[in-house]
Amino acid sequence: MNAVTVNNIIKTYGTKKETVKALDDISFDVKPGELFGIIGPDGAGKTSLFRILTTLLLAEGGTATVDGFDVVKDYKQIRNRVGYMPGKFSLYQDLTVEENLEFFATIFNTSIEANYDLIKDIYIQIEPFKERRAGKLSGGMKQKLALCCALIHRPSVLFLDEPTTGVDAVSRKEFWEMLKGLKKQGITILVSTPYMDEAAMCDRVALMQSGKIMSINTPENIIKEFKKRIWAVRSQEMYRLLTDLKKYSNTESCNSFGEFHHLVLKDEGQGEEPVLNYLKEQQHKNIIIKTTEPNIEDCFMQLMQKN
Repeated sequence: MNAVTVNNIIKTYGTKKETVKALDDISFDVKPGELFGIIGPDGAGKTSLFRILTTLLLAEGGTATVDGFDVVKDYKQIRNRVGYMPGKFSLYQDLTVEENLEFFATIFNTSIEANYDLIKDIYIQIEPFKERRAGKLSGGMKQKLALCCALIHRPSVLFLDEPTTGVDAVSRKEFWEMLKGLKKQGITILVSTPYMDEAAMCDRVALMQSGKIMSINTPENIIKEFKKRIWAVRSQEMYRLLTDLKKYSNTESCNSFGEFHHLVLKDEGQGEEPVLNYLKEQQHKNIIIKTTEPNIEDCFMQLMQKN
């Protein structure tokens, strides 16, 4: 039995005159104990999907189960079996760290002591601030407290909606290390994120855009599906370089990636020499052009163009 099964889910928002499909015939499965990533930009439909799977929102069409329970018929059983950490910090800001934990433990008829082994590695990082009000914590500490509260009843499936958005790089890394530890304890984890680099941390990922899933696979296999050569290009004037590369007649796609622009050519047989000559004609200086390996973001941009 799959931990999560989604079949042809449809969700729309709006009025009779104008509607937006937040989820457009979404289907996928998540295996027990899997760390599954939903990767996509704002507006892709990630939050709507998570709210449906945690029984907080009804879909217009399709079916979904969590731990074998139907999200509509068996909503009470699901609410006892899942942990949900929404994108916006939603704990009681006027309660202390310890009071928030005790409150959520009480709701699920358990105690901090009963499940302390599950949250120990996370809680010890915020324990020195247990008397501090939640609203006064840093962004990273708030996320750790929210994760503890989502785990306090020992859920079988954990839903994390953009847990690292707005958190510094060090806290992001720490958070993913914590998720790896939870995975070892057998918890199925679904995590959504707009950060493409976080896809590599997942067992499998679904690349999502405008309510549709464009691809589902392991990060490694998604990258293997990118068959074309990528040229990393830079010059003294990066913005003008991007504009000129997009105007180049042999350009299939060109997108900015850090210090370089990633260029894919329509006709790969021509190589870099014609590109270099074109850029020199456009008066670019200090030009660097070299081949580079594709990453998840390259794959995402290519899939967006196809769709």
